[in-house]
Amino acid sequence: MPDLVATAPPRSAAVWLARLAGAGVRRRPGGMLATGLVLAGLIASLCFLLPLAYTASPYALHPEATLSAPGGAFPLGSDEIGRDNLARVLNAGQATLLVAVPAAVVTFLAGLLYGLVAGLGPRLLDSVMMRLLDAILALPGLVVLIFFASILKLATPSLILLLGLISWPPLARLVRNETLAQRDREFVQAARQMGGGFLHVATTHLLRVMAPILVVNFTFLAGDMVLVLSALSFLGLGVQPPQTSWGGLLESALQLVALDPWWLILPPGLLIFASLLAASLIGQGLLARQGRSR
Repeated sequence: MPDLVATAPPRSAAVWLARLAGAGVRRRPGGMLATGLVLAGLIASLCFLLPLAYTASPYALHPEATLSAPGGAFPLGSDEIGRDNLARVLNAGQATLLVAVPAAVVTFLAGLLYGLVAGLGPRLLDSVMMRLLDAILALPGLVVLIFFASILKLATPSLILLLGLISWPPLARLVRNETLAQRDREFVQAARQMGGGFLHVATTHLLRVMAPILVVNFTFLAGDMVLVLSALSFLGLGVQPPQTSWGGLLESALQLVALDPWWLILPPGLLIFASLLAASLIGQGLLARQGRSR
């Protein structure tokens, strides 16, 4: 089977971040990948394992300790109504990752299916699907997200579907182009002549060839979903109260910026950055490893 060079989705924020973050470890692709995996593991452990030991409620009010700086009682301080900021950051991390990662899966599956159908289908169907895809790509994604988020009642499942079903077109175009590049290869033609249908050709041959591309792109999608969800939550249209996300925490903290509550601003901002950085380093590390193996 021919070698493929994996590429990341165009205009991906994670890709641009990776180019900056990977400057210091570019000569060691394995180090870039390992750093990304360690960072991702630390973030996941912080959000899902640390709450097992730090059991403070993110919703409990402590009126006597409003806007307290970090100290013994509140390791990351408290907010304007006396809630434990560390507990809220951990809870927001769970909400952010439990929406962003499934949304990336929905985006991945929708883009993969659309691209495979367009690439393996008749030429007329491919032409119609690509014109539809062009029309969707012409729409400003964030504006469309804000529109639907403002008119829909967003619970976690609907937010996952909204993020996933808005973000799939770039991946669909990539999968379609790779499918067209492979559909006339001898091994695909032989499978079709032996009676192989769409599912057999796609799963047995094409997905195996495109696996490096798909793995890399999924890592970038996960980082992009964290960023998009944080942006929506910052605008008040993402994760809804009483739950919150890192973007929601950042928006609440910036409303108090005149009081200089740095302990409310830095943790969610740094965790959003760290999540993007982890996804970016993993993706760039995989790209570099594939380049060395060719």
